[in-house]
Amino acid sequence: MSVYDKLKQLGIELPTSAAPAAAYVMAAQTGNTVFLSGHLPKKDGKVWTGKLGKDVSVEDGKAAARAVAIELIATLHAHTGDLNKVKRIVKLMSLVNSTQEFTDQHLVTNGASELFGEVFGDAGKHARSAFGVAQIPLGACVEIELIAELA
Repeated sequence: MSVYDKLKQLGIELPTSAAPAAAYVMAAQTGNTVFLSGHLPKKDGKVWTGKLGKDVSVEDGKAAARAVAIELIATLHAHTGDLNKVKRIVKLMSLVNSTQEFTDQHLVTNGASELFGEVFGDAGKHARSAFGVAQIPLGACVEIELIAELA
């Protein structure tokens, strides 16, 4: 099954790829490896803000991470022109805007990891890091960057 068939089966319509908000590019490629800049979640067309452990639940954080994964897939599509060129999702790095006491960053990040597995199958299984941070640009609750290998 193609990646696009899987997205359709999951009811996911890819948004327009985000534009950079500062002095960087959304994707940079060297050889067969593409690096995607950090992406922020959107809810109702605006940046999904808040702090885990204070005013965002683990479930909502997980949904925000899933929303980021959809944005990352849209950027991969814009960069490659064909998601079926993705050989492997290599690594995710997740930053979770959280209180000092919050320790479930890994559960929040599962929202993105699980979606990559659903969409790309075994090629979506990846290494990852999940960090708790004091703040993220624009007050976003999660930011995730990605490294992928292309065929």
